[in-house]
Amino acid sequence: MRILGITIPEEKRLEIGLTALYGVGRSRAHDVLTKAGVDFGKKPKDLSVDDENKIREFLEAYRIEGDLKRDISGNIKRLKDISSYRGSRHAKKLPARGQSTKTNSRTVRGNVRKTMGSGRTKVDKK
Repeated sequence: MRILGITIPEEKRLEIGLTALYGVGRSRAHDVLTKAGVDFGKKPKDLSVDDENKIREFLEAYRIEGDLKRDISGNIKRLKDISSYRGSRHAKKLPARGQSTKTNSRTVRGNVRKTMGSGRTKVDKK
């Protein structure tokens, strides 16, 4: 089963398989399956063509996948253009919601500190 160019895993239950789509979580998957009248526990390989079309129809009412990604990147670009504080944090690739940066977000900033005991020990060659 394919929706918006994304293949839904055949062996997983529908409520879990629909979360493969960007912008669809468990709650949205439950809403769509309830509206379509399809059992949560069914697997995509067991669906009829009619059920697939119903699910597709209800999912197209939401902004998911490419549209959602475009909206989010547009919002971030707008914040950068108006040079807001949050926009400047996005531009510097730092946390934008007030998180502490002394110990966390090191890998994003490229500030990886190695302690004396971390990592693998090198074995001496004989």
